[in-house]
Amino acid sequence: MRLTSKGRYAVSAMIDLSKNEEAGPVNLAAISDRQFISLSYLEQLFRRLREGGLVKSVRGPGGGYLLNRPAAEITVSDVIRAVDEQIKATRCVNALRGCHRGNRCDTHELWDALGMHIYRFLDVVTLQDVCDKKVSLDGVTLAPVEQYAPTPQPIMMVDKRVAAVS
Repeated sequence: MRLTSKGRYAVSAMIDLSKNEEAGPVNLAAISDRQFISLSYLEQLFRRLREGGLVKSVRGPGGGYLLNRPAAEITVSDVIRAVDEQIKATRCVNALRGCHRGNRCDTHELWDALGMHIYRFLDVVTLQDVCDKKVSLDGVTLAPVEQYAPTPQPIMMVDKRVAAVS
């Protein structure tokens, strides 16, 4: 499974914001200090989180960021998607790169299904659940599997011919 630091840092920063916003807007420098994430990286993440409608910024002295909705209404997958992160257990891109020369590998469906189950879990775990340390497999009700049926992806073929340049 692949979840880059972008997704992990975004979730950590949002949890920090959720836990500290009761006193008002939280500035990114404070989150940076507490979470050991560079300020410039947080600025990039929060731009995407703001564009995704998850946070709002407050300008001026005492400014910073606030959640745009209650923590109980923001899921971990909302955060991951807002920063353009994908959780993939496969190495394939349209069954071409990472698979067997344009053909799906024998284990593709296994890893693809695992990725869908990860999203099923993250789609129901909220920031509030994480703050309250109420994250466990038996503590959540997953969405129906039908909601996560894979959409057929077209296989992209790459033309390997090279045109002569004159």
